[in-house]
Amino acid sequence: MKANIGSIDRIIRILAGLALIAWALFFGGPVWAWIGLLPLVTGLVSFCPAYSIFGISSCKTR
Repeated sequence: MKANIGSIDRIIRILAGLALIAWALFFGGPVWAWIGLLPLVTGLVSFCPAYSIFGISSCKTR
C-alpha cells in the first residue's frame, strides 16, 4: 500500500476519529459514532482505499 494521505489530511482524520469514538464511549453518543474507527485507522496507516479507487492523493508530490 502506497501512502495517499498527506500530513494535514492525516491529522484531521485522526482527530475526527478520536472525537467520534470519545463521543460514543464517554458522552453517550449514538451507535453510528463508532464510524470514527474508519478515519482513525486510515489516518494512522496513511492509506485510504476510497482515495485509491478514485485516484486521489493528498500527499505532496516529489
